Amino acid sequence: MLFPFYYMIATSFTSVSESAAKQFILFPEKWVVDAYEYIFHSKVFVRALIVTICVTVVGTLFSLLLTSMMAYSLSRKITGQKFFLFLVLFTFVFGAGIIPSYMVVKETHLLDTYWALIIPGAINSFNLIVLRQFFLGIPNDLTEASVLDGANDLQIFSRIILPLSKPALAAFGLFYAVTSWNTYFTALIYISDPSKWTIQVILRQIVILSQRLDSLSDGQQAALANASPPAETIGMAAILIATIPILALYPFLQKHFAKGVMLGSVKG
Repeated sequence: MLFPFYYMIATSFTSVSESAAKQFILFPEKWVVDAYEYIFHSKVFVRALIVTICVTVVGTLFSLLLTSMMAYSLSRKITGQKFFLFLVLFTFVFGAGIIPSYMVVKETHLLDTYWALIIPGAINSFNLIVLRQFFLGIPNDLTEASVLDGANDLQIFSRIILPLSKPALAAFGLFYAVTSWNTYFTALIYISDPSKWTIQVILRQIVILSQRLDSLSDGQQAALANASPPAETIGMAAILIATIPILALYPFLQKHFAKGVMLGSVKG
């Protein structure tokens, strides 16, 4: 499990001359940061990284807000509860497909906007159902006492339900964050403006570039090597940079995540 990460790190810190001389590098003779300097001096990559961070933060908060509000509503006795729950379960089993989804995004004028990466997948049916089960496990005595004290539904939800749901929100927030960060296909079909591409789409371009290097002549490869670090080194550095932010979230959410993943598994 750890070896691929080490191989990415070793390759990303390899010098140009060593990368050209060796096909497989496990222990670089000289550790250099040329690939990282090249990447962070690239406006395209930095812009894509900022776009991905913003989309991930906004999308995660937006998804958690909508999911928790709908899950809490469906956990209480409301008019048409079974009907709305059926709609959620229906979308959990049946999906519209790529073409209808694209047409919906197009008709709502979301193409080439960041909202196209946030709104269509804002609520995950599975997360909604499990979070609803979590809300059903919260004692009604708490909400009934709040009603007697004069609290309305919004105050009960924000001051009682959400604070008691930190493990669940942390777990599902991590799921939503990973999904938003790894968004590739939706960004590819909904975003045609290169200035709005996410980091995953940029990584795809880097991989395609490294494949094209094999078809160049020796002279062209030498000229390209003198102009910038090898494409493989740049690709490994870019993948590592795109992986680290999500990995850094786990230590801070591990406590709540361990509790959240057990939601619905045991009752009593």
